[in-house]
Amino acid sequence: CSLRRFTFNPKEGIDNPAMVTSWLTEAVSKPSPCLCVLKKEEGETFGFRLLVERGQQGHIIRQLDSLGVAERSGLKDGDRLLEVNEMFVDNVEHMEVAHRIQVSGSHLCFLVFDEMAYEQAVSEGRDLRELAKASRGEGWRPPRLCHITRDAPGLGLNIQPVEGEKGKFTVSSMKGGAAERAGVKKGDRLIWIDGAMVSELTHSAISRMVKKCNNHMTMLVIDSDSEKSYARRKMPILPAMADAENMPYRPRRLHLVLGPEGYGFLLRQEKTGTGRSVHMLREVDKGSPAELGRVKEGEMLLEVNGESTESLSHNQVVSKIRQSGQQVTLTTMPPQGQDFYTKLGLSPLLFCVDITSGNPEEQKEIPMTTKPALPPVEPQEDVKINPNIRRCILERGSAGFGFHLGCVQQKPGTFISQVAAGGPGEMSGLLQCDVVVEVNGQNVEKETVEDVILHVKRGRDTLSLLVVDQKGYDWLKKNGMPITVNKLAPISEENVSSAAEPPALKTVDLSDDST
Repeated sequence: CSLRRFTFNPKEGIDNPAMVTSWLTEAVSKPSPCLCVLKKEEGETFGFRLLVERGQQGHIIRQLDSLGVAERSGLKDGDRLLEVNEMFVDNVEHMEVAHRIQVSGSHLCFLVFDEMAYEQAVSEGRDLRELAKASRGEGWRPPRLCHITRDAPGLGLNIQPVEGEKGKFTVSSMKGGAAERAGVKKGDRLIWIDGAMVSELTHSAISRMVKKCNNHMTMLVIDSDSEKSYARRKMPILPAMADAENMPYRPRRLHLVLGPEGYGFLLRQEKTGTGRSVHMLREVDKGSPAELGRVKEGEMLLEVNGESTESLSHNQVVSKIRQSGQQVTLTTMPPQGQDFYTKLGLSPLLFCVDITSGNPEEQKEIPMTTKPALPPVEPQEDVKINPNIRRCILERGSAGFGFHLGCVQQKPGTFISQVAAGGPGEMSGLLQCDVVVEVNGQNVEKETVEDVILHVKRGRDTLSLLVVDQKGYDWLKKNGMPITVNKLAPISEENVSSAAEPPALKTVDLSDDST
């Protein structure tokens, strides 16, 4: 946001009512969002937490580390997040916003309102999306990621330095050539090429890169007018901001509904040619929910319900799918895509697309920021179940207790939203989606997640949690039965919670020192 310069005029005096009224009127009538650029080095965190708080609107910046990356960028406690890398997020689900931040890498551009300006804009019914858009100026268009596949004549492009501007280059495409078909336009400015910022390269180095590329090359380009918008705002142009419609191997987010014989695919953990361990989808049954949901044989499984599978064992991934209950969301991609994005230094999840469920002939891609409606699940007969009640005793490790807490928006209660592999939480028997009933002997069923976190912290290095699986918790409450460890049940495949993960978490922890 722009800072207003004040010059004291002794003839008018500090109490000049006309001056004060004019300044206040202008400030109040035109709330202006602020741009904050965050860049972390290897081993650093961004140093803030992003929360949704009861009774408050928006995604709220909290708990900034003193002199951390976020604080140095100009972020303040209570700021409301409007955009992440120029994607408007005020109306996006909180988990999706957190996910977007987590996959963006080491560089983030936030557009924020301070608390007062946000509340003023909302109370006045202002269009927050339009206010954010206005900060970019007229004629702005996003950068483009262009994946060029070499044909017989070559790449079909020409790169030249901009005269008098060090580190800047223009790129032109030959009419009908590979570059033009990939979206490169005459006069575009070249920003990034195969993972390298061209501002750090010489013209000869770029020429060598083009000559040595095999059959394809990926470029980040932008038109000259839009480049001026970024320069005016002192904002970097990043691949995470780009229109990437022609990128290959885009991950697909698939929504599956459980059938009478399961989902209809086999999950295997396999080694790639480089020795990397990945989770592969195999043996997709004809006519199964997996086939209807467009699961493809031989694709990698990247996420289950938005949680990365990279560091999980085969059994942990299977458990997370089973815990999803009647429906699950899988993010998949061909194995070649992993090598492709690794070479570019980008997360493939930046370019994820949502795939609707239903008839494959009628399916289409939809933006990843929305969540498609899943087919209704038929109600099941209310039968007696065996709740999985456990008292879990945890000893704090070097990275904390090894779990995250969350809650469903506008509902009481706290649950385990994530359990770190191999951490104290997992070793004690905690499972994702467990409902937290007691913390150190104190009942917390009606307390906010913030209060539960305080109870956890008061326990210092030892923590006692009374938890129960979501399905068992709902059954006990419905039948008016107490939740006590006398009903302790052994953990087994049949007894693991089958409740679906709550649809919207209230709290997401983005720091490394979480519970």
